[in-house]
Amino acid sequence: MSEIESGIRKVFAEVWKQEKGTTAPEMKADTVLLDSGLDSLGFAIFVSMLDEELGFDPFTLSDDSYYPQTFAEFVAFYEKYQPRA
Repeated sequence: MSEIESGIRKVFAEVWKQEKGTTAPEMKADTVLLDSGLDSLGFAIFVSMLDEELGFDPFTLSDDSYYPQTFAEFVAFYEKYQPRA
């Protein structure tokens, strides 16, 4: 598991706990994000917290109008646009 994926999983669990008060469900590679249980506000908080945790927002770095559908696509999108040193 990459550092990016670990960070995404950690933040997802934090947001889930904050929003639902329970332990987050397992996010599998083929989990459809819209079926993850977070609503649109939860996702906005999730992406905002990822920006803080990871130090970048691929949605602002990308010129693409792209929204990942599955958890694996979401992780790949973050990995693709992570700043390189």
